[in-house]
Amino acid sequence: MININSLGKQYGAHVLFKDVTLELTAGQRYGLVGANGSGKSTFLRILTGDESSDAGTVGFGKKLRLGVLRQDQFAEDEARILDVAMSGDREVFDALTEVDQLSHAAEVDADRIAHLNDVISHNDGYMLETRAREILVGLGIPSAQLTEPLRTLSGGFKLRVLLGQVLVGRPDALLLDEPTNHLDILSIRWLEQFLQAFAGCAVVISHDRRFLDAVCTRTLDVDYETLIDYAGNYTTFVERKSLARVQLEAQVTRAEKIIAEKRAFVERFGAKATKAKQAQSRMKQIEKIEVAEVANTSRRAPLFRFEQERQTGKDVLTVEHLAKSYGDKPVLTDVGFQIKRGEKVAIIGENGIGKSTLLKIVTEHAKSDRGRHEWGVNTKIGYFAQDHHELLSDPKLTPLDFVWNAIPSEATSYVRGQLGRMLFSGNEVEKKVTSLSGGEAARLIFTRIIVDKPNVLVLDEPTNHLDLETIEALADALAKYEGTLLFVSHDRWFVAKIANRILELKRDGLHDFRGDYEEYLAKQGADHLDIDAVSLKAKQDKNNKSAAPAAAPISYEERKRRANRLKSLPKKRDDLMAEIERLEAEKAQLEAKYLEPDFFESMDAADMKKHKGRATEVTRLLTQNMASWEDMEREIHELSSDA
Repeated sequence: MININSLGKQYGAHVLFKDVTLELTAGQRYGLVGANGSGKSTFLRILTGDESSDAGTVGFGKKLRLGVLRQDQFAEDEARILDVAMSGDREVFDALTEVDQLSHAAEVDADRIAHLNDVISHNDGYMLETRAREILVGLGIPSAQLTEPLRTLSGGFKLRVLLGQVLVGRPDALLLDEPTNHLDILSIRWLEQFLQAFAGCAVVISHDRRFLDAVCTRTLDVDYETLIDYAGNYTTFVERKSLARVQLEAQVTRAEKIIAEKRAFVERFGAKATKAKQAQSRMKQIEKIEVAEVANTSRRAPLFRFEQERQTGKDVLTVEHLAKSYGDKPVLTDVGFQIKRGEKVAIIGENGIGKSTLLKIVTEHAKSDRGRHEWGVNTKIGYFAQDHHELLSDPKLTPLDFVWNAIPSEATSYVRGQLGRMLFSGNEVEKKVTSLSGGEAARLIFTRIIVDKPNVLVLDEPTNHLDLETIEALADALAKYEGTLLFVSHDRWFVAKIANRILELKRDGLHDFRGDYEEYLAKQGADHLDIDAVSLKAKQDKNNKSAAPAAAPISYEERKRRANRLKSLPKKRDDLMAEIERLEAEKAQLEAKYLEPDFFESMDAADMKKHKGRATEVTRLLTQNMASWEDMEREIHELSSDA
């Protein structure tokens, strides 16, 4: 599908990769991983044609449709959200647009309309809008907002629309650069399921370990100035790469030991006539021994170590009846909870639900409309904001200045040492903070937090912009931190590694779960967040069922209610199935209308709009009724089991 031959790229003397030869095939989903700056995005840009290579070639299969999500894509702000997504299937979208225009023309070009109709029918074009709606809603765009201009969405939601545009385009191959950025946990799970069902070839850059594990069948590792293809997902890749490194180092050690032993013999006996022949033999053997070169890895991880200057009191944070609205849009409503010393609390929920707003309020970076929050005694807060631009906006400031300002009494060597632990070495500490990359800026903020020694950490999406090695190092340090932690993250691996309590913000309020993330998922008993939750819940239920005492007897009134319900459900189910069959027949008739030769000539604009509206409504009703039918079948099964 995509053939890569002897590909190479370098900037000056810095080699990113060389002699890369690969074949990317249909049915495989490749995770593209490597340290920040190793060349992942460069490799992807070469595949898309946005950047040239220094050596080698990239070839694509004949008529291959390429879907590309770039981090810097642009879309027309005044266009309808739905139209932006539909335009991903450009040929069909243009044909539908032209048909609509011709249907309003004074003179009807029947031949042109017939040709366009063939294009639309051949590409299942009359389902384009339905397909675009399903994808956008799956990515968390409210269905009621799909006909509004793109400019009504925030930057993060615009990126979702652009991702939807790529997926709508029916690509044979997908190239996705950080597709989970700005997605909440629910939308990430939807994207996982989409990609798992994708029949083509996909190459994905991501710093989300669970996403890579759930999606990828192979892993492309950019390291050692080349690119190596490993079978398996990210976890499998880490194990295999580590084992390969250990084996190579052991092989080199053995070879060097043999060489040393033979050289020692030569040096000891080479001058003796009786041993000269043996010494020469050993010299020839040494020349034949090949010692593999152990290349230096480009991966580096900072040394996070969070310490608290003093301990807090038992009660760390109390929040009561907190509410916040932006204009007429309520974000937080009657939120209340209490955090005790030593708790590590993850706040999760869909985007726009108010997670970051909550952190801003409790750290005094925003004001609530109602309610109160109070920190306990001796609390010292370290706050990591999702957006550091204001903090690092001074063009004269260097990393050295930024950290030293927090601890002016410390020696320069101490400050440089702390920066060095966070991978700022040599002249890097004198760079301007405004020129730092996202990952460098995040590491600098953490350096300042570390030297401040807070006993409470409040972190808003701390893994954004960090590579996988840094995320793992950060998670390890936070797991060892003896203070209190309150954080927002969409990275499920990160949440599972650290949290011992989950606060989930939902539309109906705050749900407080006292346990870790895996226990929380198992308690949900649903597959909306993590595929592993289902099997874990099933195992626990099986164990509980065998170990638990017999359940209390069901009352006569309850048995009677269940019996009556079970008796009434089959007829309701049959009626619902009849309605589903009727809607499916109507849907088929509506779609068949488009294929009639005189359809566009015989319909005026009002009738055309009515026809399209009914087609959309029928699709919506079908989806709704199918969900109701599944719920009804499940209830019949449960009541039958209890009978």
